[in-house]
Amino acid sequence: MHTWYQNAAPAVKKSVWYHYHGGSMKKRCVAIFAFSLLAIVPMFAQSELGTAQTSAGIGPQVGYFKSRDADDGRIMGGGMLRLKFASLGLEGSVNYREEDYDGGQITVKSFPVMVTGLIYPLPVLYGAIGAGWYNSMIDYKYASYTVSEDKQRFGWHFGAGTELPLGTSARLVGDIRWVFLDYDFQTVPGQNGLNSDFYVVSAGLLFNL
Repeated sequence: MHTWYQNAAPAVKKSVWYHYHGGSMKKRCVAIFAFSLLAIVPMFAQSELGTAQTSAGIGPQVGYFKSRDADDGRIMGGGMLRLKFASLGLEGSVNYREEDYDGGQITVKSFPVMVTGLIYPLPVLYGAIGAGWYNSMIDYKYASYTVSEDKQRFGWHFGAGTELPLGTSARLVGDIRWVFLDYDFQTVPGQNGLNSDFYVVSAGLLFNL
């Protein structure tokens, strides 16, 4: 370790250690996804340039998501339908999500129906922005308060990803999205401050129609 580090104040040492060894799961997921794109995309971009055309695909998808104030990250799964015309696209998807808050005392189960607009600066790269309708069931399991309620919430999202051909019959899709969603936990006093915004790193397989 450098001499300046050995002579630095404890606060500075802590900051340097965190920079190299710390960081949230979110930052690590973003970094892994970004480096994967840098490694894989160049192999496909050259062959795909100039071949963009109208296409449609349907298939399954799976992802890892983590809400800001949830107890931990979870796996979600579902299906998607994607239409593409030259540099523009449209995606519809339905997934199932389940997550816990406040040490497992609040459980949320939801079936988000999302519509996403896509723009392709390159045939294998896209940006995404859209909205979702989150049909949710919230279970409160406190010792002095046990109740369930159904809620419908609107959220919006944006992100970016890659779409890679697998021969002529399928495409591999991977992206990361940030979702802004408010479950409005106000049934239990003191819980309306929980933040349910989340990010999701997902992958899917589109079979050409």
